[in-house]
Amino acid sequence: MLKRLFFVSVLFLITLPTAQAQLPDFTALVEDVSPAVVKINTVSRGSKVEVPQLPEGQIPDIFRDFFEQRQRQQKSRPARSMGSGFVISEDGYILTNHHVIENADEIQVLFADRQEYVASVVGSDRRSDLALLKIKGDNLPTLEFAPSDSLKVGAWVLAIGSPFGLDYSVTAGIVSAIGRSIPTPKGENYVPFIQTDVAINPGNSGGPLFDLEGRVVGINSQIYSRSGGSIGLSFAIPASVAIEVIEQLKTNGQVQRGWLGVAIQDVNKSLAESLQLGTPQGALINAVEPNSPAEKGGIKPGDVIVRFNGQAIIESGDLPHVVGMMTPGDAAKVEIFREGKRKKLTMKVGSLDSDRLGMAESSDGTDRLGLMVEPVEGSELRTLRLRGGVSVTRVSPDSAGAEAMLRAGDIIVQLGYSRIDDFDEYNQVIAELPTDTPVAIRFYRQGRAIFRTIEITE
Repeated sequence: MLKRLFFVSVLFLITLPTAQAQLPDFTALVEDVSPAVVKINTVSRGSKVEVPQLPEGQIPDIFRDFFEQRQRQQKSRPARSMGSGFVISEDGYILTNHHVIENADEIQVLFADRQEYVASVVGSDRRSDLALLKIKGDNLPTLEFAPSDSLKVGAWVLAIGSPFGLDYSVTAGIVSAIGRSIPTPKGENYVPFIQTDVAINPGNSGGPLFDLEGRVVGINSQIYSRSGGSIGLSFAIPASVAIEVIEQLKTNGQVQRGWLGVAIQDVNKSLAESLQLGTPQGALINAVEPNSPAEKGGIKPGDVIVRFNGQAIIESGDLPHVVGMMTPGDAAKVEIFREGKRKKLTMKVGSLDSDRLGMAESSDGTDRLGLMVEPVEGSELRTLRLRGGVSVTRVSPDSAGAEAMLRAGDIIVQLGYSRIDDFDEYNQVIAELPTDTPVAIRFYRQGRAIFRTIEITE
């Protein structure tokens, strides 16, 4: 027994240093790249401090003058925020997140050696959450981007930033997934995020994510958290997206994206069987905007796009990533499944303007109202004595439909002055609805007709 215990102890002592030796040492990497990482402080002077008003009769006379004076002296209090960024050129171009500098009146950039600069915005892009800044400087330390195909799931990565104002904090972890689709509340989905378990917190936004060679593989942008702190789910914008955005921001101050004008959803197993696809794959088209590039190119509701411009579309979220990175006006070859047969199309990609009224590609399958709808069965129409309508099957959070308090099961029969008799009429009407304008919506819920207003906001 003693010999067996001695053998186990010796084995443990032999194997432990070997396992430790395989873990990466980040010290040299951090020393090399830290000088090019910056802290960003912003000031916005647009917010006001509102003084609470008590109902008449609840303020004693002795204090009335004091409260009225406070209300007259409502002052504008600057809103301050902070984030991170990094230098990409020796002459002072700096990359960060759009949400770090959004609505900022002043932008201050601080380096690790205590140098401070005032930055100006070259351009900013909400959809990719990237912003390009410029400071007056020469021979500044810079970082380089990694090749787009160099990152693999399971690889070690490291982040440097200023979480909660703790300057130049270093955290490390591994890549959990690549190409994550995370739609915005507006249903937009143009960034194939890198998911990691690196500890990212408020203040890390805009900071670099490094590989073991000290190259930038991503820009830290979002976290998933129920508490506001890191729980090991962080998301970074890939370097390949950043490189494309930087070039457009430098040239035009804004980003142009390809656009098709479709609403899409995933293909599950039962849908794949019914569509004779064999395996669940592709982006199922559930709506096509009138006069859109997709309609002009021959795309129809019910088609499944399985390949676009030479790239396989495995999940529906892959399609906006590919289309969005294309230059408007370029021709794209598209492979679709229609009625059990593979078909090839060629179409010109349109331009997704910032003020476009049409539907953008939406990976959750919802439309401009944030709804997913389907035709109503004839038996239900007869029971309710309705001539037509569409049934709501899903309501996206924070959408126009959610604001109007629509629910799954509601039957929409009117939008504005237009009667909704079927699925095609519904799609035509919502494609023409104006933004920032309340319109009437009439629907049935549990046999009772209800009128409300619904408003699409940009």
